[in-house]
Amino acid sequence: MKFLNGGNVVRLPIDKIEVEGRLRAVRRSFVENLMLMAEDTGITTPIHVRKVKTRHVLIDGAHRLEAARLLGLPDIAALVVECRADEARAMEASNNLGAARMTPLQTAVFVASWKRDYYALHPDRKPGVFKGNQFTGNEKVVTDKMSLTTIIADAFGVDERTVFRALRAGENLTPEEVEQLDAAPRRVAMKDLMVLGKIGDPEERADVVARLAANGKLTAVQARRARRVEAGLQPPLMEPHEREFQALAKAWMRAKSRARKRFLRDFHSEVWKAQNAGAPLFPGESGADPDGGEA
Repeated sequence: MKFLNGGNVVRLPIDKIEVEGRLRAVRRSFVENLMLMAEDTGITTPIHVRKVKTRHVLIDGAHRLEAARLLGLPDIAALVVECRADEARAMEASNNLGAARMTPLQTAVFVASWKRDYYALHPDRKPGVFKGNQFTGNEKVVTDKMSLTTIIADAFGVDERTVFRALRAGENLTPEEVEQLDAAPRRVAMKDLMVLGKIGDPEERADVVARLAANGKLTAVQARRARRVEAGLQPPLMEPHEREFQALAKAWMRAKSRARKRFLRDFHSEVWKAQNAGAPLFPGESGADPDGGEA
């Protein structure tokens, strides 16, 4: 990677900056916030662009660029570099991970992209690679001081196991699936990503994603269960009272005669009282309390 102009920030015409291959789409609400803040101060943080022959392609700062465009600004401050496409993606991911407040979904997507390009640039640092006499089988993405998974886990208040599985979803989700989830009526939570990360079948994952995108009340667990129920792979989920009845019925059927008689002796009054007040316990009976009182 080479910084042009001596590493100094320059002003580039906005209509000459091209935008392509972004890791996340521009969100209108983010742009509007930037425009509101920029009314007094302007766009103060330079964007990053990659020079490709005579073109300038955006690396980082899509929201700033769009805000400047809508404000009618003729140019914008930019740091210009010459680099490969994978280096540009790594810069975009690292800049967003360090500065943006992203959703769990966006975090998973950016980390997955960063990992791919980081290990492509540094294959000797990839987990599982022999380094002399040292073998690293650790799955963590490591920074100088602590693992990236630890940082993300701390930021979202979850354990690292959840983060590992969520990042797996970021690696497996297609751009179309990411777009669907990003536009879903309910924000996709880290636990949803953990479930998606465990789905190895692309067809099943696509179906679960479609259900999440269509129904804002579903979690990934519920969407996956609904699919399996419809496919006849598991029985429908029973209501709590039905589960309790089934448990009682099984216990009764397993019990010996002596245990059943004792149960009836000790709990017959409780069973009767569980009915509506004044109603007979069994058809054809009076509403009298079996202990001798009146209903």
